[in-house]
Amino acid sequence: MESRLTEIEIKLALTEDLVDTLNMTVHRQQEQIDALQRQIRLLYQQMQSASPSAEARDLRDEIPPHY
Repeated sequence: MESRLTEIEIKLALTEDLVDTLNMTVHRQQEQIDALQRQIRLLYQQMQSASPSAEARDLRDEIPPHY
């Protein structure tokens, strides 16, 4: 009975450590997601504030001269 209790305590300690590690991983990933969302918003705002002539350009004008 004592050995079973010891095994359960060991498994519990390892499980708690794993949960803490996973929690930190999720926290770091959420911070990365938040940073990426801020960057996307900034890029979107930059695109919206760009001059309208940038949107109206012809893609043929961008073909390199060797084509």
